[in-house]
Amino acid sequence: MRCRERLLAAAVTLAACVPAQAQGPTYGLGRTPSAEDIRAADTAVAPDGTGLPPGRGTARDGAGVYAQKCAACHGPNGTGTALHRGLIPLGNAKPVKIQGSLVPYATTVWDFINRAMPWTKPGSLVADEVYAVTAYVLYLNDIVKDTDVLDATSLSKVQMPHRDDFIPAQPGWKPGTRRQFGNYPKRQ
Repeated sequence: MRCRERLLAAAVTLAACVPAQAQGPTYGLGRTPSAEDIRAADTAVAPDGTGLPPGRGTARDGAGVYAQKCAACHGPNGTGTALHRGLIPLGNAKPVKIQGSLVPYATTVWDFINRAMPWTKPGSLVADEVYAVTAYVLYLNDIVKDTDVLDATSLSKVQMPHRDDFIPAQPGWKPGTRRQFGNYPKRQ
């Protein structure tokens, strides 16, 4: 073998071994999830509200939770902070905000807040806090009134402003299933 070929073979061997080592016990990172960890993460909230837990909240309730647990990153009015907005515009130096344009269903807002917020301790909010903060975020975007009560029944009835502008779900799609595109093999 020539020197270049040996070097390439060594690099490929090293590259193949590094991921396995990084996943091993050597670094002492992570842990095997418990049955409770898996059960807590194994949730699905459908646009029709299926999967939402009992609870309730209004924007008035959510203002206090938001001030305590959300405003440090999202700013006092949901516009962000200098650290978390506008330092690197995403494709547009002067982005245009379209209210409620990010999601077609209010249940998606609830699900995201429930799973991912606050970022320092995701999933730590109780259901009533999630309903209240969801109501507050929707209130800040002029989608609900500050006295509207959101719960497992009413949340799915909230009409998001751009819901009809999204590509509709494919026929036969159900929450929790993956869509298949083209001729790619189905994942197992």
